[in-house]
Amino acid sequence: MKRVFDILASLAGLLALSWLIGLLVILVRRDSSGPGLFAQERVGRHGRPFICYKLRTMRQGTASVATHEMSASAVTPLGENLRRWKLDELPQLWNVLRGDMSFVGPRPCLPIQHEVIEERQKRGVLALRPGITGLAQVSDIDMSTPVRLAEADAAYLAQRTFVGDLVLILKTVTGSGQGDHVR
Repeated sequence: MKRVFDILASLAGLLALSWLIGLLVILVRRDSSGPGLFAQERVGRHGRPFICYKLRTMRQGTASVATHEMSASAVTPLGENLRRWKLDELPQLWNVLRGDMSFVGPRPCLPIQHEVIEERQKRGVLALRPGITGLAQVSDIDMSTPVRLAEADAAYLAQRTFVGDLVLILKTVTGSGQGDHVR
């Protein structure tokens, strides 16, 4: 049921919001040099890598490190607003449609975040598709605390339900969680 929801909701979202994604890509390109979309390798289900798409919120040439290790000065003025309103995540609807991600699950980490991967592996969390949002995100637990993050992801794994996923999506849309914080 979860995968059917993911397919139908991401397809509907892409059809309904493609104009907004296109407009935001143009605005990102006007705000700072570089592409409007950002593609980055992330760790997916069973530890397999995939390319995750987002609207670019960082300046061109920023190092590929975890967000919490990034300086706030790397975030563009528009990027700050996109991140606040979580609009930078909209291109991930494509990842959900493709099956790389789900709407709800553990946030995909970078392949260089070895401690996050190790803690998730210990708890069986890598069996899940990564999500656009999850229990850790609405609880304001970010990747700077790998053990707490993996514990929250494991709690989600143990108690996940379709209705629970809908609640997490609703909490995300209504502003719960602030995402990974830059330094």
